[in-house]
Amino acid sequence: MNMMRRLKSIASGRTSISSDPGADSSTKRAKFDEETTGKVNDELNTIDNGSKDQEHFEDAQMGDAVGTSDVTMVDKNEKSGFDQLPKELHEMKIGEEKRKKNNEKDVETPMVSGNGTETGQIITTAIGGRDGQPKQTISYMAERVVGTGSFGVVFQAKCLETGEPVAIKKVLQDKRYKNRELQVMRMLEHPNVVRLKHCFFSTTEKDELYLNLVLEYVPETVYKVSKQFIRMHQYMPILNVQLYTYQICRALNYLHEVIGVCHRDIKPQNLLVNPQTHELKICDFGSAKMLVPGEPNISYICSRYYRAPELIFGATEYTTAIDMWSVGCVLAELLLGQPLFPGESGVDQLVEIIKILGTPTREEIRCMNPNYNEFKFPQIKAHPWHKVFNKRMPPEAVDLVSRLLQYSPNLRCTALAACAHPFFDDLRDPNACLPNGRPLPPLFNFTEAELANAPDELRQRLIPEHARSSS
Repeated sequence: MNMMRRLKSIASGRTSISSDPGADSSTKRAKFDEETTGKVNDELNTIDNGSKDQEHFEDAQMGDAVGTSDVTMVDKNEKSGFDQLPKELHEMKIGEEKRKKNNEKDVETPMVSGNGTETGQIITTAIGGRDGQPKQTISYMAERVVGTGSFGVVFQAKCLETGEPVAIKKVLQDKRYKNRELQVMRMLEHPNVVRLKHCFFSTTEKDELYLNLVLEYVPETVYKVSKQFIRMHQYMPILNVQLYTYQICRALNYLHEVIGVCHRDIKPQNLLVNPQTHELKICDFGSAKMLVPGEPNISYICSRYYRAPELIFGATEYTTAIDMWSVGCVLAELLLGQPLFPGESGVDQLVEIIKILGTPTREEIRCMNPNYNEFKFPQIKAHPWHKVFNKRMPPEAVDLVSRLLQYSPNLRCTALAACAHPFFDDLRDPNACLPNGRPLPPLFNFTEAELANAPDELRQRLIPEHARSSS
């Protein structure tokens, strides 16, 4: 159905969530959705977003949204539907990013003959050989597929020399474009970012070229862990939510401020977790990019439920604040046990956001995309955050969600400021530990580069006294 018609239906008054403060959040959300969409569901004509295959081709990148332990398959049959946008939203059409020919040569990477990573196959390649170091032969046995997608496949494998488990992400290469994922991953070194151990190229009988990224293996994803609690009809423990969200923010501060990279696809499937230590690592840098002020970027990026509104409004000069919106969506999802903005299409995604945040003001729209000139939105009031969540929710958690999910990108909490939020004070308690009595994963071992732009007051808050004394 026409988006404006749906918004007008919402504006007519069917927007109240159950006022019962003790009601289950999923029940309240279901009632909310039923009331806000009501009679218009029969008229819903889904406007599909363009396929992610097309998106990554347009963005001159190879690689889909994929974690080394869990991958969501992208529907290759999804239609673009750009021309189906309502008349009022023509400015939200996705702008194509013009590709530049890149003649730079990649750092020398070994080539392996044969398909390389079929299950049961042994891959032998060489590492080292730089700075006077001798080359070392290393072998991997591919054991099982742990993820598939339009990008290729992810295998769990074992290093035969050491017995160490690894993940090998095998990505089909388009020879016309430089692989940005490899370029980015070679720069990364942080406890909350998955580590690139090695890489090599392999070929097929059809003369197809594949890049194989050998990554540290982490057995679970936040997506899988969350689903386990949902299946047991339980909420994720607040300690888990605190640990995971804090580590996401710490990793993003490193990416944004130290490396200068925007991830552009933060979602539960791309957050790896060790279930024993609860250490989290961000993975899948197939969408990552260094954002250069004044240089346009593709707006059709990031998985739908976690896509910042400025992207939906077609902005091409956005900032790393799009990652922080995604963090807010992930945090809300872990608290609720379900996505906060489950849009069925790109345009429907905006409807879901407006149902909670209300209609954006003209100034907010200008902050998101100054080139957007259509303002024909019916006026819908923001829904109070305390009614979105149930009464068991810590107010600090709700406050952090509200600071991350702001229409204006410049008003969203930065990653480092988020780490200092009171929601994480429990983690800074000197007696804090995991439920089994084991210590928390390393949280406060910041490098000077991570804190380079932090004032003294923020540093004092980020590193508790007991962590300063121990270091």
